[in-house]
Amino acid sequence: MSIPKLGRAVRRRLQRVVKKSRDANHVRRANAIVLLDEGYGVSETACLLQAARSTIYDWKKRFAQFGEAGLVPEPAGRPRETVTDAVCAHLLELIEESPKRYGYLRSRWTTEMLAEQVRNTFRIAIHASTVRRWLPRLGVRWNRARPTLHIRDRQKGRKMKAIEAALKQASRRAPVFYVDEVDIDLNPRIGACWSRQGRQTTIPTPGKNRKRYLAGALNAVTGNVVWVEWHRKTSELFILLMAELRRRYRGARKITLILDNYVIHKSAMTRCFLESHAKFRLLFQPAYHPWVNRIERLWKQLHDNITRNHRYPTMELLMQAVRRFMDAASPFPGNSTRLVSA
Repeated sequence: MSIPKLGRAVRRRLQRVVKKSRDANHVRRANAIVLLDEGYGVSETACLLQAARSTIYDWKKRFAQFGEAGLVPEPAGRPRETVTDAVCAHLLELIEESPKRYGYLRSRWTTEMLAEQVRNTFRIAIHASTVRRWLPRLGVRWNRARPTLHIRDRQKGRKMKAIEAALKQASRRAPVFYVDEVDIDLNPRIGACWSRQGRQTTIPTPGKNRKRYLAGALNAVTGNVVWVEWHRKTSELFILLMAELRRRYRGARKITLILDNYVIHKSAMTRCFLESHAKFRLLFQPAYHPWVNRIERLWKQLHDNITRNHRYPTMELLMQAVRRFMDAASPFPGNSTRLVSA
């Protein structure tokens, strides 16, 4: 394909490109067209520019079809992003849906499946690695799901209002406590820890498990912790805690306890104790709402610092560490319980 004779303006623009452009590829292409216009053959032009004859033919063809624009090289580097705002919005919508809705026999999305859905919706060829790179930018992380129950407490609204009202009225004469129990196992809870590469940390276990139980009450205002221990998780454990609260807070006219619906909190023995100690008022949190009870955070600290990966060979040694921790944890979370020496 021959090229048309260059006009004076076109020739001057191409010569300017040859002299001033910083793009070497653009310079060579423009120079080739100028040489061809001056009468040089394809072989001579290829020799002068140290290019293949097929390359010169390709430049001639592009110039004949597109003019000067055909000589401009494609921009270097990665191609422009195909992930538009619409694609990002669609990815966020897909994350909220189940893959089964789109015909997949899987319960969780993979980046390959997400990329396929984007291709089906927008007709854009997008790779799974691109999806994997963009999801964190959109605030999406691969993490552990949290189980929940379909069962709903129909009295949740009433219970939460009663708890909120009690917390607002809490005072020295009418303290409010978060109450719960926790199991202490001689068999250590196994968790992650630092270890050398290729060497897994071993935690000795006693084999036959033994248990002790704590009942704790966290003051909603001061953070002070009152706790007792018992060898069984029965009504006696809960009654021991209430007796300790009654002793510690003699001047209180009313003591409000926020607690879960565990059976020992509603047993006949507990009701009998409450009938003879009218100052106690029990507020039960909504069913399956453990996060309402702030003392759960204390139990987490207890397990993270004492019972997880522990190496105490006997229950007595373990309980000594537990007692030291509980004494140091009050008021919670005022002290740095994670740094307490056992």
